[in-house]
This record gives sequence, structure tokens and C-alpha cells, in this order.
Amino acid sequence: MQKKLASKIKCIPVRKFPKLVAGLDCAFSKDGKKIIAAVVVFQLPDLKVIETKYAIRKLRFPYIPGLLSFREAPACLSAIRKLKNTPDAFLIDGHGLAHPRRFGIASHLGVFLNKPTIGCAKSLLIGIFKNPASQKGSFAPLKDKGETIGAILRTATNVKPIFISVGNNCILKDAIKIVLTCCAGYRLPEPTRIADHLVSKLKHRQLCLRFC
Repeated sequence: MQKKLASKIKCIPVRKFPKLVAGLDCAFSKDGKKIIAAVVVFQLPDLKVIETKYAIRKLRFPYIPGLLSFREAPACLSAIRKLKNTPDAFLIDGHGLAHPRRFGIASHLGVFLNKPTIGCAKSLLIGIFKNPASQKGSFAPLKDKGETIGAILRTATNVKPIFISVGNNCILKDAIKIVLTCCAGYRLPEPTRIADHLVSKLKHRQLCLRFC
């Protein structure tokens, strides 16, 4: 299914720089039975939060390396459907083309959303690279079998870089520019950083509701 859906991915330039960018992240309940997805919408260029939504769903797909999107995408889409504002682009905590079958969660969601989607991952899934220079904005290609599948991007000076890859409806150059516009001195761009904080709070709240 991933190989079939990967053929639908469009690597095309972004026509208009986004004004509203959403960040998506997920967390799993302690008992492993539920997944929590949060979406946070930011206004550019001032990085003002204008909307947050979340969804909690029962997990219906087992953990299988490389198939994470089948666990996370349903909850992500549920959270997105609650939004009143329509984001122009999405930053996803995960990979896009930087995936063994070139179809990580950023690409999977990108097929459904038909918007520019960008994978912003904290760790390597596949590929080889050389570390970029230490200055913010420096990047180096992430390659697999001679193909450039993403970039290693320094989002802040002397901070550990992150892994950027196209999800859908953009090119790598656009992805890097959008991510850097969303950075505010931290390793993670603000949309996914705040989404990460939100799911962590929601996970803790779910734990309290169960045991308190």
C-alpha cells in the first residue's frame, strides 16, 4: 500500500509562501491502548498561535517498524478535522520521503491533506549524511542509494540538527525555508515543538484521570 500511495506524492514548488502553518505530533498512553494527536496552528511570520486541537483514539494497528503512519495518521486526521482555520502547510513530527519506501507519515498525511507537508524528525530512519556546519541554517543532504531523500538541518547555532524531508506538494528547498521560518531558537520548529508539549500534557492528564 505504501509503495502504491507513494506514486501520488508530488514534489512541486510551493506557489505561495504559507501564512498559516500547523504542527502535528502524537503520543501513546501508558497502557499502549490509545494514541493522542495534537495540532497547533501558527501564523507567520510572527509565530503566533491561533488555534490548537487534539484527538484521542483507540490504537487499532500494531507497532511495525516503517509502518508508523498506520498507527498515527487516523488520530492526526481526527485532530485536523476539528480545526476552524485551514493551514497552508503542515510540519509533521516524522519523516516524509526519508523512508525505506519513500512514504513516511508526512507523505501519508500529505496524500490525504493535499497540502504542502514536511517531515521534521528528531532521529534518523534511513540514509547517510555528513553533519552540516554549526551555524543556524546550515544543512547537508541526506542520501539513500545515491538519491537525495532529505536534509540534515541546523535549526539553531551549535544545536543538534534535525532531519527534514518532503512529505507532499513541496520541494526540499521550500521545506528548509519554511522550517527555518518557524524556528525560534530551539532545536525543533515552533509548530512541532508546541504540539509535542501539548501531547505530553494530554498524556499526563490521561494518566491522572486513570489513577487519581
